[in-house]
Amino acid sequence: MQIERFQVDALPVQVFPDQSGIAGAVAEITRVYLQETITRQGSAAVILATGNSQIRFLETLVGMGGIDWSKVTAFHMDEYLGLSAGHPASFRRYMRERVESKLRPRAFHYIEGDALMPLDECDRYTRLLEAQPIDLCCLGIGENGHLAFNDPPVADFNDRRKIKIVQLDPACRQQQAGEGHFPSVEAVPPYAITLTIPALCSAKKMLCVAPEKRKAKAVHDALRGPVSTACPASILRQQSHAMLFLDRDSAALL
Repeated sequence: MQIERFQVDALPVQVFPDQSGIAGAVAEITRVYLQETITRQGSAAVILATGNSQIRFLETLVGMGGIDWSKVTAFHMDEYLGLSAGHPASFRRYMRERVESKLRPRAFHYIEGDALMPLDECDRYTRLLEAQPIDLCCLGIGENGHLAFNDPPVADFNDRRKIKIVQLDPACRQQQAGEGHFPSVEAVPPYAITLTIPALCSAKKMLCVAPEKRKAKAVHDALRGPVSTACPASILRQQSHAMLFLDRDSAALL
């Protein structure tokens, strides 16, 4: 398999021929890193991302084996405000079905998007994050360049919070409908709870999986434009502990 490697500022980038190549490589890096972390400190903590672009990576990781998941604490990075955990588009459901039910980690801490008091829910999740340093963050890039639900209008590279309530950008809501999670843009909840960019970047290692042609402009803006909240993913260029994985389609405009 031919892999193109280059670096943009502090960020190493690898371009694979297709998504299966990315999935295999990132799953293996994840396996080795978590094994080493558990051996060294007895446990590990990971933040995982949802979205269609993460499915193949997560499937490969689940099927790979070799990780003592009973020693891993997992978090996820966002959830729609007001959406029940059983809704087909719920990120809690996504994680329960694709990850927790198959790997059975020590704990999986979910953001309760339908909590009756969402500000209290943000406080609760903040306490969980503060009590558990994050070893690994596996994330993606949105079509508008967002990381988690940190869309350009609400992204803050110096946010003092670890988690917050945000209004979703129209382009973000269009992406959620376009991926088939909702029947229309109007059906996408207008607000969500998201980990902030500093919370994501606080992980000791970051692996960003960003395949598909629809991500090509965001990838271009992240790597070739200024480091700016106009494209939140551009902050990855300042994270020497991060790696970005592309396929030929997402790297097409570079």
